Amino acid sequence: MQAKESSRTNGFFQLLTKEKAYELFLILSFTLITAIGAQITVPVKPVPFTLQTMMVVLSGAFLGAKKGAYSQLVYLFLGCIGLPVFAQIPDSSIGFARLIGPTGGYLLAFPIGAFLTGFLAKRFKSYFGIIVSMLSGELFILLFGSMYLGIIYLKDMKEALITGVAVFLIWTVVKDIIGASIYFGITKRKSR
Repeated sequence: MQAKESSRTNGFFQLLTKEKAYELFLILSFTLITAIGAQITVPVKPVPFTLQTMMVVLSGAFLGAKKGAYSQLVYLFLGCIGLPVFAQIPDSSIGFARLIGPTGGYLLAFPIGAFLTGFLAKRFKSYFGIIVSMLSGELFILLFGSMYLGIIYLKDMKEALITGVAVFLIWTVVKDIIGASIYFGITKRKSR
């Protein structure tokens, strides 16, 4: 009798371990995907155009609020210890110093942007709902990043909103429409 219970318990823990390993794999995958998106850059100062934020909101949509945020926390950790995961910008610092540079506010907003996207995507599952979820996450990142840029560097909120938000709006909408298409393309294939 005890041997049966022991084998059931071991089987449960093996399943639990496999689930956790798979979750960790997904979190680290989106960390890597975000790092790759950061390398696709149009270098504009003070904040470059990248595919990074599209990957941030995709992490929230696919992984959910918590795991999406975890993937971005790991991303920030890797960047802070000096791994070349952040967007390559001429004349910019590396490692932790990047978080106190002009793009630091955007980077710091990534976990919350992923969380917000995942939170909303769980509630609004339509194509339009996913686009709105992704836009919400991206707009949070843009607004937080531009506030940081305006307060710390530019000392002018109007200029920060123009250079840190307005110039990205059309690009953001395009990225989120593409992101929603990717999301639905993969989730429909998975559900078959």
